Amino acid sequence: MDFSSKLLENAVYEMSQLPGIGKRTALRLVLHLLKQPAQQTEKLSQALENLRSTVRFCSNCHNISDTETCEICINPKRDKSLVCVVEDIRDVMAIENTGQYRGLYHVLGGKISPMEGVGPQDLTIQALVNKVNKGEIKELIFALSSTMEGDTTNFYIYKQIEGKGVNTSTIARGIAVGDELEYADEVTLGRSILNRIPFENSLRAD
Repeated sequence: MDFSSKLLENAVYEMSQLPGIGKRTALRLVLHLLKQPAQQTEKLSQALENLRSTVRFCSNCHNISDTETCEICINPKRDKSLVCVVEDIRDVMAIENTGQYRGLYHVLGGKISPMEGVGPQDLTIQALVNKVNKGEIKELIFALSSTMEGDTTNFYIYKQIEGKGVNTSTIARGIAVGDELEYADEVTLGRSILNRIPFENSLRAD
């Protein structure tokens, strides 16, 4: 792709580094921004800068937050004895959109994937185990994507907390095997949360 401007080329290159954005799409987005009033582009730039420099992670659940403890964790109406284990912020948003879940979350920050060099130590698994050891959690819901990596992560956590008096369940397989949680429709995902099954049963089913 030939560019008449080095500034344009650099902007397109940086935009194309975003997931799912090829160079042609990046060019279209950059040209769109050039057509907008300068103030609009400045607002976008400032929003991204503020996000990168000031965003925090909840000290309790590791969700993205503006404050030390996120709004979900400090909400007195949430059931603090029920914790849903998810991969990242997108899964929290997907489950919240169902309106069917009133417990808390624990965001792992990924899944165990030896092929990608991601081990248990790279996730917030130990922080989850520490919370279980405090005795405040009655049930953990495993809500990772139904992939090999997701199942491996579920099983690893299960073995870490086995025998500690915490019920473990997994979302019902209304979510197709191999599907990512964030792409499930809200009705299916909501029913999967409500109709969750004991994690031990999922092991026997496999």
